[in-house]
Amino acid sequence: MKVTVVGAGAVGASCAEYIAIKDFADEIVLVDIKEGFAEGKAMDLMQTASLNGFDSTITGVTNDYAATAGTDVAVITSGIPRKPGMTREELIGINAGIVKTVSENLIKHSPKVIIIVVSNPMDTMTYLAAKATGLPKNRIIGMGGALDSARFKYRLAEALGCPQSDVSGMVIGGHSDVGMVPLIEKAVRNSVPVSEFLSEEQKSAIVEATKVGGATLTKLLGTSAWYAPGAAVSELVKAVALDSKKMFPCSALLEGEYGLNDLCIGVPVIIGKNGIEKIVEIELSEDEKAKLVASAEGVKKTNALLEVTA
Repeated sequence: MKVTVVGAGAVGASCAEYIAIKDFADEIVLVDIKEGFAEGKAMDLMQTASLNGFDSTITGVTNDYAATAGTDVAVITSGIPRKPGMTREELIGINAGIVKTVSENLIKHSPKVIIIVVSNPMDTMTYLAAKATGLPKNRIIGMGGALDSARFKYRLAEALGCPQSDVSGMVIGGHSDVGMVPLIEKAVRNSVPVSEFLSEEQKSAIVEATKVGGATLTKLLGTSAWYAPGAAVSELVKAVALDSKKMFPCSALLEGEYGLNDLCIGVPVIIGKNGIEKIVEIELSEDEKAKLVASAEGVKKTNALLEVTA
């Protein structure tokens, strides 16, 4: 399998590193517009191969999409990152142009590519990639829900005082501080609902901490996080590479599912060799439905800004 990661900054390099360490890709190409930057990151990563025990080949190129020809899965991380106090939505003007250009360049050299979008505002950038490329909806995936769910499980395990491997939980809805819908009532510890162990106050605190998970890290770091986003991407790419049919919450183009149309938003999907192989419609409570609808309205408002900034 050949994987291209566009954007060799902290998130892109983290994606390449985790994909390489998991050792399922034959070739990884890093692309960046800064002269020599991707080449340097690739060389640095390749010098860890004997230490980390992987055989993937990592190369870097400066804005040379010809080197990406034959890519099976491409990851778009390029764009400006969040700064403290900045919302994901405020990034739209600059990042929309970048994502559109990158998507078109990728398809030009790899017409069968599956695209995973990381750039923020992620749901809107996923929607833009879907509309600008005209690719089948299964081949455009927004990463956000996989990351948000990992942050949700971190908070659940923290509150429960248990290993993260003991808990399971999912976040749907928009990848934004107000749009996320952590499904706290469906979260479990070894098949036992977390409500058996946590108070209402604890559950509310977990939900709120999850929703501002990205903003919390941005405040601490001075920029967007990169380890967890890179790990989330690597799991999605791995699911495609191994045709594992794993379920992740991802931003997908909806055409009637969950009663929603013409937007990309986080919902449970099955990921395999064809990308999104199925959108899974789970039973939601009335409260969860209402929160998802409200989240969708927020995403559509952000999508509307595409016309202003185009």
